[in-house]
Amino acid sequence: MSEEQVGTKEFRVSGAGLVDKIKQLLHEGNIRRITVKDGTGKVVFDFPLTLGVVGALVAPQLAVIAALVALAREYTIVVEHTER
Repeated sequence: MSEEQVGTKEFRVSGAGLVDKIKQLLHEGNIRRITVKDGTGKVVFDFPLTLGVVGALVAPQLAVIAALVALAREYTIVVEHTER
């Protein structure tokens, strides 16, 4: 039995690329949590992901994130992922 290790990565994106980057990350898999911070470092969105959540439950969150795009120009996406 192998032990899972958790790592994090940060990505800086412009408002226009925010939703596309999140979709790309979701397709890569092994994502445990996504946190979106605005240009000042304030957390504007934070949601955990489990194996069955990626489909139907993420779509409404992406709509909320898309609405945030108009509010700021730069975001940081912090991705917590499992390493095998």
